[in-house]
Amino acid sequence: MNDMPKPPELSGQVAIVTGGGRGLGRAMALGLLAAGVRVIATAARELDELQRVAAEAAAIAGEDHWLALRADVTREEDAAAVVAAALARWGRLDILVNNAGRGMKYVSPRFLTEATRFWEVDPEVWRMVIDTNVNGPFLMARAAVPAMLAAGRGRIVNISMNRDTMRRRGFSPYGPSKAALESATAIWAQDLAGTGITVNALLPGGATRTGMIPPGLPAEIVAGLLDPAIVVPPLLWLLSDAAREVTGRRLVATRWRADDPAAALDEAGYGRGA
Repeated sequence: MNDMPKPPELSGQVAIVTGGGRGLGRAMALGLLAAGVRVIATAARELDELQRVAAEAAAIAGEDHWLALRADVTREEDAAAVVAAALARWGRLDILVNNAGRGMKYVSPRFLTEATRFWEVDPEVWRMVIDTNVNGPFLMARAAVPAMLAAGRGRIVNISMNRDTMRRRGFSPYGPSKAALESATAIWAQDLAGTGITVNALLPGGATRTGMIPPGLPAEIVAGLLDPAIVVPPLLWLLSDAAREVTGRRLVATRWRADDPAAALDEAGYGRGA
């Protein structure tokens, strides 16, 4: 993974990272802290993991830069409470990273080796994954945007996945949920055009060592998993002033080059400026 300078303009900004207790969320929350950002990390269930991250956070930036909250992104009142906590503690909200998600392990622990056909998926599991991965980012963005509009700037980053994986046999409802989130990313970016708020999708670019990967996989598969920290350098760039004209786009972390950030964009060119 290529490294990059930490944008000085991020120092003092405030970010919400949903699902911040492990995997990609943990890596991004700690990466933001190291860049001088004050972070609220949320989890619906994994509070013990958030508490462990708190010790790492204090070592990086001190206790005054970190706040861990229990919040279920599928609940409108929880989304509103997280935003209110950011404004009450630090008086601003600059960044929302929609990372919280539910994956295929809820469908079957053998999802990587045995495909579950869509009609075999438990409807309650389908609803849970869609509610978390689609409705959750909507509710969080809906709660966050008014404060960003008032400030005249903001960054929303939705964590996505490879398009090939979206279409992979047996990957319902996880694949459809991320396809919906990418559609929302493009639409929200257009809705917010001219406001100073950008909306983009960020993805690792391959299978990553997160809580969504079931235990007991063959060693050769585990060895090929990406480090969650791979998303941190492109995330910091997306949040920087250098990317203020980039909106409605996908950024693939495995393509990241510090000397050519545009190489990580999934398509040539830039989106319409915010």
